[in-house]
Amino acid sequence: MAEITRLSGSTDWIDLDFVERERTPEHAMKLGIQMHVAGLSLSNTISALDNLGVQRSRKAVHDWVQKADLQPDGGAAPNQVALDESVIRINDQQYWLYAAVDPETNIFLHIRLFSTYTTGLTEIFLHELREKHDVDAVFLVDDADWLQTALQRHGLDFRYELHGNRNSIERVF
Repeated sequence: MAEITRLSGSTDWIDLDFVERERTPEHAMKLGIQMHVAGLSLSNTISALDNLGVQRSRKAVHDWVQKADLQPDGGAAPNQVALDESVIRINDQQYWLYAAVDPETNIFLHIRLFSTYTTGLTEIFLHELREKHDVDAVFLVDDADWLQTALQRHGLDFRYELHGNRNSIERVF
């Protein structure tokens, strides 16, 4: 609950030097940034701003947080991570949805959609996951060669597992 403390007090810690156009009142921008950094989703943040009469998109609020260099860290540090990919169809196109799940909580740590599957794309996914979370864990994978190869290249521990804790990713998929 450390994020909740960011909601109290002043917003002076939020630097808006990145603002080029003053389309949104400064107090509304700071409030939007403060709410999102404190853990409120982008959808709920824009709903709160809308109640104040400030209509902005989720992308706008996301961009404010990014430009202010205050993107909230995921910060999860699980002991195990279930890693998998699944083929999905969108408008007759085939895509691969990569996901990493904490098997203890069934919470998605990271997801990413790719138009194909390769070891290189898997490495990109792992890099993004490790930037977002402190992942020093055993990765639970199926028999997908590209997953195992990418984990080896990154020097990450993994275990081939079809059942047990790895089933959590199959359930959430």
